[in-house]
Amino acid sequence: MSGSRTVQPSQQKLAERLYILNDRGIGMLNRIYNIKKMLSNPESKPSFLNEKSVEKAIQTVVRKFPLMDIKGNSSQLAPIQGMKTEIIKSLNLYYFTFVDILEFKDHVSDLMTTMDACQIHFDLTLNFDLTKGYLDLMATYVAMMMIVSKIDDRKAVLGLFNYAHELQHSKGDENFPRLGTLITDYESPLKKMCEEFVPHTKLVTQALLSLQKIYPRRNLHAPQWRQAQLLSLTAEPAKIMNNATIDTKTTVDSDTINIISCGVHFASKMPCEYLSLDTMDRWIIFGFMLCHQQLSHPEVLELWKVALHNGFVVQLFRDEVFLPHIYIANHFDGIKGYSKRVTELREWLHQAAQVSPGVHREKRKYLRMALKELSIFFTDQPGLLGPKALYVFMALSLTRDEIQWLLRHVDNPPPRKSNVKLPQDEFVDRQIPELLFHMEELRALVKKYSQVMQRYYVQYLSGYDAAVLSSIIQTLSQCPEDESIIWSGLCNRISSLSVKQVEENEPFDFQDVRLDWFRLQAYTSHSKAVLSIKTQQQLAKHMNTIIFHTKMVDFLDEMLKETSDLSIYCFHTSIFEHQFKQCVEFPAQHRFSIAFPMVCGHFMNATHDLCPEERLTIGQTSIQYAHFFLKEMSEEVNQVITAICEEQCAMYDKLLPKTCAARLAQTFNKKKKKDKPTKVIAETSKPGTESYRKSRQEFTRMDKLHMALTELCYSINYCSQILVWDHGFVPREFFVQHLEARFNKALVGMMMYNPETSDIAKPSELLNSVKAVMSVLQSLENYVHIDISRVFNNVLPQQTQPADSFGGDKTITSNYTDWYLEVLMRQVTAGHIVFSPIHKAFISLVTEEKLSFHAEEYADLMELRALAELIGPYGMRYLGERLMWHISSQVQELKKLVLANKEVLTQLRTSFDKPDVMKDLSRRLISI
Repeated sequence: MSGSRTVQPSQQKLAERLYILNDRGIGMLNRIYNIKKMLSNPESKPSFLNEKSVEKAIQTVVRKFPLMDIKGNSSQLAPIQGMKTEIIKSLNLYYFTFVDILEFKDHVSDLMTTMDACQIHFDLTLNFDLTKGYLDLMATYVAMMMIVSKIDDRKAVLGLFNYAHELQHSKGDENFPRLGTLITDYESPLKKMCEEFVPHTKLVTQALLSLQKIYPRRNLHAPQWRQAQLLSLTAEPAKIMNNATIDTKTTVDSDTINIISCGVHFASKMPCEYLSLDTMDRWIIFGFMLCHQQLSHPEVLELWKVALHNGFVVQLFRDEVFLPHIYIANHFDGIKGYSKRVTELREWLHQAAQVSPGVHREKRKYLRMALKELSIFFTDQPGLLGPKALYVFMALSLTRDEIQWLLRHVDNPPPRKSNVKLPQDEFVDRQIPELLFHMEELRALVKKYSQVMQRYYVQYLSGYDAAVLSSIIQTLSQCPEDESIIWSGLCNRISSLSVKQVEENEPFDFQDVRLDWFRLQAYTSHSKAVLSIKTQQQLAKHMNTIIFHTKMVDFLDEMLKETSDLSIYCFHTSIFEHQFKQCVEFPAQHRFSIAFPMVCGHFMNATHDLCPEERLTIGQTSIQYAHFFLKEMSEEVNQVITAICEEQCAMYDKLLPKTCAARLAQTFNKKKKKDKPTKVIAETSKPGTESYRKSRQEFTRMDKLHMALTELCYSINYCSQILVWDHGFVPREFFVQHLEARFNKALVGMMMYNPETSDIAKPSELLNSVKAVMSVLQSLENYVHIDISRVFNNVLPQQTQPADSFGGDKTITSNYTDWYLEVLMRQVTAGHIVFSPIHKAFISLVTEEKLSFHAEEYADLMELRALAELIGPYGMRYLGERLMWHISSQVQELKKLVLANKEVLTQLRTSFDKPDVMKDLSRRLISI
């Protein structure tokens, strides 16, 4: 044995370090992304960075970065000295985030170097977790360093902090020299990373080439999906109850695919079936971008070419993206002998821009139907969620990839100087709401029937997986003792499960099983491992299947997050709003509008424990948009209801007695015989003719309104509650609140009261319209589960009071009271209107001054009864009190006149028989 100590994977904790660094990498991406956004926004960046007094000092710091000559530049840096405390306080978080990135970079480099020394074997179909973790770490590292290079104020932030630190502590920060080197080296991040990854080329290439077994089949187009009947449960009816495992035979050249569902064979690549295609594209593009020397190999070039044909935008993190064809071509321009690669990249950019939008449009079209079919099947037969769970996660993963592809490509068109023409029509997809809805529907079914899935997979693990694992372990000829203990523990763990645990709602936690398998992957992937994963492929594939089965028992929420998280919409809010508006404007998509507030519940998935400061911002954004969407949906339903009410009121008006006059005139003119033809009067349609249909093709406005109401109410009624950042939104309550406010305004609006012209609707006509509106609202109970009587009880009593409780506005009672007292009673007082006992009504007298209304039309017995029905006993009491107040005030005025003219009136009383005296006395009356 040589003097150098052999590297042992069990001692290096490769799995543990990979797990921790990947999680920490996502957290660091959150932080650096947050810093970039804050520094790019003048409102959120530290205020002193915008002050003109320190502008020259900042320019000096940036120009001299990373070297700081305090004595030589004391005059330019003088303004900073007075604000050193503020600078340290404001830039502390930013500075130490860069320090953490430096530390993360060191750990990544150390881990990858250790893996190189261990000569780890990567194969995504065997050691899935290890290979995925390695490629994820590589992609996270690349994205992080590229985002760092895109922060414009990075030199100013670091240089100012270090200068302020030196002023306060008489020395610079100990991390600054290395930070300065990092920022300087990564002015051209791709060039630097290519140099760093030269030692890691072998492992990166090996890991990426293992995608050859998966990527070509996963990257098929919609016609090939249709040919293979991908995601179809009815493709093989005889096997519909079998466990969905995948055995694939793919010949890419002839575009043949054979997907066989079988319940007894091992699932050779089960975790790879729901692995994001976007993720694989990023791995391939990033990996071979860094190890571009490998592009001389045909198989490498083919993988890279296919990945670059999938689109012209690649996600770095959230809405931070880069255009790979242009970015890489610019880098290759500076490398001798790469002119051919540059030409290829430019050609591929044009092909990707022209072809990929149509390809992805067809994929979305296929997935809409596939998800709808799955939703129907699983809703009707939830027991199928057990054996066919893999189909759910495959469907969700594929759909999420297509939505993310559309978002980043719509938001990031190629620059004009690239001369790339895009087929804009391919990016317009008005059926996106349907796709989102079916995703949410599948997610809801998985959550609702989680116990069904638990029951199925607990039995599968203990009854089948444990037995097969035990038989495989017994055939192992050589196995180290520490690994043997782990294998035995795994077998015992899953064999001890029972259905009783599910029935008694015992919590399951298989995190230990998954971590043990992760460790075993690291141990058995070592080049000198006694038990090599390359020679135990059956064991590795079966363990991957077992891990998937354990996730179906205790990891469903995380699986849904992994395959269908749409928190990306939080960073594409303009597109989110636009898609919602399109949904509302397109009647065929109305029923799917509820998907938008439900997607808001995903936003908090974007947060990370390492960046708690953005939780509040993202949480408020999610609540704001959920509220906005539900409000707009409620308004849309109310507008449709208002339109239906208008139609219904018009039909009710046709039944009023006043509308008979025209028909009586027509009948009279027909019977009347004259030599000269009378003036032709247009014949009005009879009430009820709208119910007659000449053909099924006739689609009236009322039909369209009822169709829209049905679709919108389906959306409102779809779910009882939407959880967004620990807030519960109840769509039906939202709708009811807006309905009450709209109904309340409609009641007053139907009066058509104009205080300036004193115009107002007759009480009987208003009552007729109110009954028509109430009949429409009562029919809502057929569309949505609400108690409409509650709406009536909340709104109608408000109209019996002088002001409503919604906004303190005037009510029917208030307006009618004002009109009867201020308009009608004034005319009574003036003597223009009198009460007729025979007609039992107030009637207008014929006077020189023509009234704008006829009193008998507002104050006969029928109208007053209608008024009493409208405003109720409380309203009548209010009217009575106001009337009595008016009468008493007039009586008081009369009393004052009598007292003022008491002596004259007494004399007048005794002078009825003396006309001349009466005439003189009447002239002496005061105020008359």
